[in-house]
Amino acid sequence: MAIKITEECINCGACEPECPNNAIYEGGVEWSFADGTNVKGPVVMMDGTIVDAGDRFAPVSVDTYYITPNKCTECQGFHEEPQCASVCPVDCCVPDEMYRETIEDLLAKKDKLHI
Repeated sequence: MAIKITEECINCGACEPECPNNAIYEGGVEWSFADGTNVKGPVVMMDGTIVDAGDRFAPVSVDTYYITPNKCTECQGFHEEPQCASVCPVDCCVPDEMYRETIEDLLAKKDKLHI
């Protein structure tokens, strides 16, 4: 499942540079599939919606850093554990129960982001 950042976030920013998928954004910043990836053209979102990789989407959070579940792979294929959680000083990077995915699903997502 994807990782989420809870409201206990202190906005230190330690997590953002650690994400190999560029799935972590500062609060209030719009996100895109193309940000920090090789994705171009049409992309299927987790809800089945087809969008362009360059489309900008509303931030998941305005007040704290956030992780977009559409790009989070729990660092599968890169690291043994989610890097955001390993560097977070207040342990606010936790599994997001709303987005359950298998390791195979996460690796397939990784492959799509890093063509």
